[in-house]
Amino acid sequence: MVDSDMGRLWWRRTPQPAAAGSPAWRGTAVFGAVAGVLGAGLMHIIPGPPRGPVVPPAAPSPPAAVRTVAVFQRIVLPDLAVIDPAGVSSADVRRIAKAPGVRQALPLDGAQIYMGSQWVSVIGVNAQLYRSWTSLSTASNEGLWNGLAAGGFMATPAAQHRLRLHTGSTYPVTGASTVDLPYAGAASLGIKGIDMVVAARDSAELGLVHHVAVLISAPGLSIAKLKREVRAAVGHGPELVTLRAQSPATQPAGFSTNKRPVTYFQLFQASAAMYCPGLPWTVLAAIGQIESGDRNNPGVSSAGAMGPMQFLPSTWARWGTVAFGEKGPPNIMDPYDAIPSAARYLCAAGGATAAGLPKAIFAYNHADWYVAEVLALARAYAHDFG
Repeated sequence: MVDSDMGRLWWRRTPQPAAAGSPAWRGTAVFGAVAGVLGAGLMHIIPGPPRGPVVPPAAPSPPAAVRTVAVFQRIVLPDLAVIDPAGVSSADVRRIAKAPGVRQALPLDGAQIYMGSQWVSVIGVNAQLYRSWTSLSTASNEGLWNGLAAGGFMATPAAQHRLRLHTGSTYPVTGASTVDLPYAGAASLGIKGIDMVVAARDSAELGLVHHVAVLISAPGLSIAKLKREVRAAVGHGPELVTLRAQSPATQPAGFSTNKRPVTYFQLFQASAAMYCPGLPWTVLAAIGQIESGDRNNPGVSSAGAMGPMQFLPSTWARWGTVAFGEKGPPNIMDPYDAIPSAARYLCAAGGATAAGLPKAIFAYNHADWYVAEVLALARAYAHDFG
């Protein structure tokens, strides 16, 4: 994880209503974990008088029936963030998404607002989409995302302690207006200086700055090339922050089913080593980045493929694997199960040898363009991280 603090505070004295628009997507969908920073100092403050002491939480409601409302569709490994305290314009977001080499661009709303008498730095997101950009441990927590998508909020462990938050209780949050939000729980957000995450529908009501940042995934480009393309799209006003992870260890360091990987890179490496010796881990990483359904489909594929490695349920029924100490039956939405299962499937199709690898990738998704794209991206990963 790359953390960086720009250390500047931008003040804004009048609320600016935010629109909770959909993020811009381009080309094939990709996968990954947010590793970086939007910068605590680049958040506008939504002014308003402190509301006094933190209001005692309302009693938790009885637990509802468990259902998935924020499906984990894919993994996205972020490379760059564009940050503008006044908000990135919709036209600039579209230009970013269309820049050569950009696979996905995810705008985020954000501001500093009140909870009780304390300032908190908040981002507003589409839970269904933002989940794919978060860290491995956060993205795997089904309950948190269900709670966020249902209109709750999540916070960092430090913010939970500072604000004395209790999971399941409801708290008033004050920006341009006051909104009562249930607390879904604590999670590592991977974004230094951010205390809380709210859903997009609450972002507009709280008056968060619309599109204060845009996360970008462009795994086939060097950072220097990506920055040139983004500068050409947005000019020299916004701040550009590198999020691409540093080179991971190329060996899985003896991971076993009793020791969970803590990063996606470790999970790709360990899954290849344990479930298909000979399969390059970079191929798993590339498949994780490229949607295995319709290349322009940002959701569940037109064929019905699901989860971070885009398995068809019928294929999952045969190849789904419980790995790395997970509990219960194989979960198509859990990367700890899905990535080892992809390694097993590729191995059975011949992916453990160089000669058999293209056929194995074709078996994963019957398209020549897909085979070429996976192999090209795997070579890029081997160059960057090998």
